[in-house]
Amino acid sequence: MGPELHLQMIAHRTTELREEADSYRLARKAQEDGKTHSSEKRRRGLFGKIIPA
Repeated sequence: MGPELHLQMIAHRTTELREEADSYRLARKAQEDGKTHSSEKRRRGLFGKIIPA
């Protein structure tokens, strides 16, 4: 394999890995946001039971 072809393969693979890492990061952030929102809903429900409206 020639050095130029090898360099192109490395550059392509690096791009693929960066895109995969970006999508993984977005998925983790969405998952964390979902956990935050669900815990906020639980707190509101708890306060609603303790302090009647």
